[in-house]
Amino acid sequence: MDYAIIGEKLSHSFSKEIYTKYFGLDYGVKELQLEEVGPLLQKREFKGINVTIPYKQTVIPYLDEISDVAKKIGAVNVIVNDNGKLKGYNTDILGLKANIENVGINLKDKDVLILGDGATSKNAYAVAEMCGAKTINKVSRENKTDTITYEQAKEMKNTQVIINTTPVGMYPKIEGCLVDLNCFPALEGVFDAVYNPLCPKLVVEAKKRGITACGGLYMLISQAVFAVEKFKNLPYSQSKTNDIFKEIYKSKENIVLVGMPGSGKTTVGKLLAEQLGREFIDTDEIIANEYGNITEIFETRGEGEFRNIETCVIKQVSALQGKVIATGGGAVLKQENIDLLRLNGKIYFLDRPLESLVATDDRPLSNDSEKLENLYNQRYKIYLNCCDKQIISNNTPSDTVLSVKEDWLK
Repeated sequence: MDYAIIGEKLSHSFSKEIYTKYFGLDYGVKELQLEEVGPLLQKREFKGINVTIPYKQTVIPYLDEISDVAKKIGAVNVIVNDNGKLKGYNTDILGLKANIENVGINLKDKDVLILGDGATSKNAYAVAEMCGAKTINKVSRENKTDTITYEQAKEMKNTQVIINTTPVGMYPKIEGCLVDLNCFPALEGVFDAVYNPLCPKLVVEAKKRGITACGGLYMLISQAVFAVEKFKNLPYSQSKTNDIFKEIYKSKENIVLVGMPGSGKTTVGKLLAEQLGREFIDTDEIIANEYGNITEIFETRGEGEFRNIETCVIKQVSALQGKVIATGGGAVLKQENIDLLRLNGKIYFLDRPLESLVATDDRPLSNDSEKLENLYNQRYKIYLNCCDKQIISNNTPSDTVLSVKEDWLK
């Protein structure tokens, strides 16, 4: 192969997809141990290399030249083999700046907190300086001279922008989050360099509080475009980045259906998945297949135990991407479930009128009309509050599918 990404753990990486599909490169993925990095570079049997965690500093001694930016940051993420001479660049700083600007986070005259002290934190520090931040503090688990601890960070009440440069929260450990945002009453912007899941937990927590926030997918794509400019010595416009970002985000984003029992989530979900060429997942079906009949679980083990099982299943499916997911009617009762579904998903509330819902024996909490009405009244506002889009579902399943698709594809 002519090009590749090197790193320690790369199961989460989107790089091969980006470079092969959108730029036509002969591109591979190489998970390397530390002792393998030097020999790979010394052989010089490649045209270009992308470097990720934890080797952005490791590669520097093997290079013949590094750019001024990479030298200042002390980290290289792009290596070009120019007729046997290895040249190192840092396009991460450009990608990070582009991502922050794209989402509308303003760093000028702001108090900025950077989580982490690795190579990416140096990029973040440089961007914050470049954008005119008032104060910049890096946070580390270790007691270092140029960082503060996480305990000390809790006292930084004036913090206005948080930038996470650590892999905490990245797939497969998607529930990780380094700080409690309640400690930062002045917070107005959050950027997380993690891009898988699409909305890391730190971003989900910020958005719940009405804070401008985003994950690192745009950064990943933007720095990739800048990298290809180095590989091919060709310029690309920002519209190229925007087009790739939109397409990849949509391809990875789950469509999540919530709503009352009998609102058509399974029927609509199957039709939608078929039309979009996606896998359909029904959380109730998984529960029934793996844990037994749902009615029996309610009768013998109680609703509390069922809800615990439901959360375990939602944890599994929320880590997946590019799916259509139908949830049980009561999945929204736990905020934890909603937060998990938001990591990779857009939530649609299928709002079917009460008079169109039918009580059935296989639904323990709504097996007669009175229970169904009570359930509807208890849950309606919860559905509205947790969804990204309300879909009025009082016509045919095909009409509902069309409404979801029109919103999701725009």
